[in-house]
Amino acid sequence: MASGVPWSGTMKTSNQNLFPLMIRLAGRKCVVIGAGDVAVAKIEGLLSCGAKVVVVGPKAVHRIQQWANAGHLVWRPRRFSAQDLTDAFLAIAATGSPSTNESVFRACQARKILCNSVDDPQHCDFFYPAVVHRGPLQIAVSTSGCSPALAARLRKELARQFGPEWAAFVRRVGEKRHEILSTAPSARRKKLLKEIAIPPIELRRI
Repeated sequence: MASGVPWSGTMKTSNQNLFPLMIRLAGRKCVVIGAGDVAVAKIEGLLSCGAKVVVVGPKAVHRIQQWANAGHLVWRPRRFSAQDLTDAFLAIAATGSPSTNESVFRACQARKILCNSVDDPQHCDFFYPAVVHRGPLQIAVSTSGCSPALAARLRKELARQFGPEWAAFVRRVGEKRHEILSTAPSARRKKLLKEIAIPPIELRRI
């Protein structure tokens, strides 16, 4: 956390705005407490971003054991200890036990580590948005924990509007942008960058 910014304690979703951002997790330690089915989707997302994942839980579902055996993550087959948070960038409490999840959140607060407690918005520093993935394009929807079901519904609507073909378009835009920034005169760059960002007619469903 930035110096000079007070640590807020328990988050009150009713009166605080959330700051949306995309974070690079590659090489950063992310701790998941809980090794059941609830944790699997969270772990999969962390692994896809290159995070160094540590999972803590006495028993693990088969998928998590497979990841551990393949060396994709570290599984500590025991109950959570605050020491598990050492050097962690963020933590996810996904044990299925509200009291345990709250304990994890409190331990994170004491160490200024970002924490998400699954299905417990009052003990979350951040929320998982519903995301549409189209290659490098990501469209995220959040209700600040008010209604994950609504966020999921909106995600489905956006998925219909932004089909798989958008992935190739965004990649082409990225390539052209790099070329423009490398070769075009500075006086023309702004105009050219706006032009390449206009999608072709066949993509305009909105």
